Formats: sequence, structure tokens, C-alpha cells
Amino acid sequence: MSPYIFVTILLCGLVTWLSRVIPFAVIKNVTVPRWLISFLSFVPVAIMTAIFVESLLTYHAGHWPGVNLPNVYASLPAILAGILTKSLLAVVITGVVAMAVLRLVGWA
Repeated sequence: MSPYIFVTILLCGLVTWLSRVIPFAVIKNVTVPRWLISFLSFVPVAIMTAIFVESLLTYHAGHWPGVNLPNVYASLPAILAGILTKSLLAVVITGVVAMAVLRLVGWA
């Protein structure tokens, strides 16, 4: 590995780390209004929904989005696991296992 690539990887890691740490350091000494806290509580749900829906659709230039059926099939047991357990870990494991089974039987 060349030194240029190594330094680039280190700097990317530093920027990623700083972008996650600086907001906590800044907000630690600031009083945040209650309405802002309430508003920001919806951000993780909105982001996860956007990522989830995006993975269920396929893009074709010049056409309407299509449905990615293997991802839909794998998401059904993951959604059920989320409803039953309320555990993100259970949802992720169930989704990964469901996709692995779909690929094993040749549906994905």
C-alpha cells in the first residue's frame, strides 16, 4: 500500500470521527429547546424508512421504479421480527438470514 493511500484512509477516518464527535462536544454546553429535541427524535425513523424503501425499488432510466422482489420477500420476516421483538439486532439478523435462504433456494 502506498503512503498516499494510507494517509488518505487515515484522513477519511479522522474526518468521519470528527463529524460524529464535534456535534456532541458543541451541544454539551448548549441548552436545546424541547421542540427541537422532539423534532429531531423523528430523524432516525425518517432516515431508516428512506433507506428501507430505496432498497425495495430498482431504478431504470426513463421508466418508473420497479420492485426488487427478493428484497421485498426478505423484508417480510424482518418486519415481523421487528413487530414481535422490537429489537434492531433481531431485525437485522432475520433479514440477513431471510436473504441468505432466498439466495440458497435460487429466488434472489
